[in-house]
Amino acid sequence: MQQTLTPAEIVGELDKYIIGQKDAKRMVAIALRNRWRRQQVPENLRDEIAPKNIIMIGPTGVGKTEIARRLARLAQSPFLKIEASKFTEVGYVGRDVESMVRDLTELAVSMVRNEEMEEVKIRAEEIAEEKLLDILLPPKKTSPEVREHPFPDEADALVVAKEEAEQADSTREKLRKLLRKGALDDRYVELDVPDRNFPMVEIFAGAGMEEMDFNLREMLGGMLPRRTKRRKVKIPEAREILITEESQRLIDMDRVIKSAIERVEHSGIIFLDEIDKIAGREGGGRGPDVSREGVQRDLLPIVEGSTVTTKYGMVKTDHILFIASGAFHIAKPSDLIPELQGRFPIRVELTSLSKDDFVRILKEPENALIAQYKALLETEEVELIFDPEAIDELAEIAYQVNSRTENIGARRLHTVMEKLLSDVSFNAPDLKGQTVHINRDYVRNVLSEIIKDEDLSRYIL
Repeated sequence: MQQTLTPAEIVGELDKYIIGQKDAKRMVAIALRNRWRRQQVPENLRDEIAPKNIIMIGPTGVGKTEIARRLARLAQSPFLKIEASKFTEVGYVGRDVESMVRDLTELAVSMVRNEEMEEVKIRAEEIAEEKLLDILLPPKKTSPEVREHPFPDEADALVVAKEEAEQADSTREKLRKLLRKGALDDRYVELDVPDRNFPMVEIFAGAGMEEMDFNLREMLGGMLPRRTKRRKVKIPEAREILITEESQRLIDMDRVIKSAIERVEHSGIIFLDEIDKIAGREGGGRGPDVSREGVQRDLLPIVEGSTVTTKYGMVKTDHILFIASGAFHIAKPSDLIPELQGRFPIRVELTSLSKDDFVRILKEPENALIAQYKALLETEEVELIFDPEAIDELAEIAYQVNSRTENIGARRLHTVMEKLLSDVSFNAPDLKGQTVHINRDYVRNVLSEIIKDEDLSRYIL
């Protein structure tokens, strides 16, 4: 974590985007702060301090995923969200649980590589500019005739060479100025770029065989020669291609991989959604479902701490923070196998959203829904204005539909807003320069029929 924020500051940052759920925010803030604390303790004790993994319990759409995602962004940590139900027990066809660590490592390598490329971007831009100028103004070659009939006086030859060099420099600088001004943006140049159209060898690997898949791909990829093709592109695209190529040449990939693995091991966050769907359930005198319990037992060593082989090297999972979530309508956290329960010591229950929460969600967050729709319509030069009473009515309708049909939390606001503004969005190009005023009557007129008809609202909202 680059910023050593206090738990209160972390909660304050989360409050900018997520309404309510104070307990959940406090718990994740403590978990994040504990990572920083762990780095400050003596080294002999550091490895003994395990992360306090969290189970979030609550219905869909109340902010479970968003809390974890915003926390990872705040900490600049590699973050992976994955549904626990995607995994199957070893021996069955499906995803290997270790694949989530490999995916997280891949994300971390990409994240660190992008950071490193950003650091060398200025130098890469300078080199790319010189290469573009070389393409636009190739160095002048001395013809065979000149070499066979040199100047009788060596001094004259030096003067002519100097004049030619000065003239070339002058032309190059003029081209540089035109290039920087964008005056040459419509010109085409030819570049050698990697050819993506060579035959690919597809390898199918079952559960537990994904690492062999990676190694075979890399081995076969190394055996095939690197092919390029010549493309004719405009100057701006050529500049971007050259900047990317030079940035990749300037960064040290060994250092990137080492840094990425370290970031995964000490800062990585894996969000295991729908963990309630792999909880064993008893019924009819039968024990827990074998496949579900098998997935839990496969997850256990990863969460407890093990070493996973990735194409970038070995990655330890001992200090990755795991945040699990589920609605737990049917199953309970206690239905998980005891060993797995023990690896998630923190339980936090998220509350269903009220009408007042919906009002706040529409108005308060930095990425509030109303702010998003205003920004979208501003691109068409249409001003969108919401009365406070209209916002209140929208929140009431969303809350009622959630109560009568399926409760999908704040996601209901998205469906209600889309239905409300569908005509405005469709006709926006013809409303250029106008102001659209949304009041309570407008909301009721557009949504009244759907609200009255429960069956219709079930399908439309």
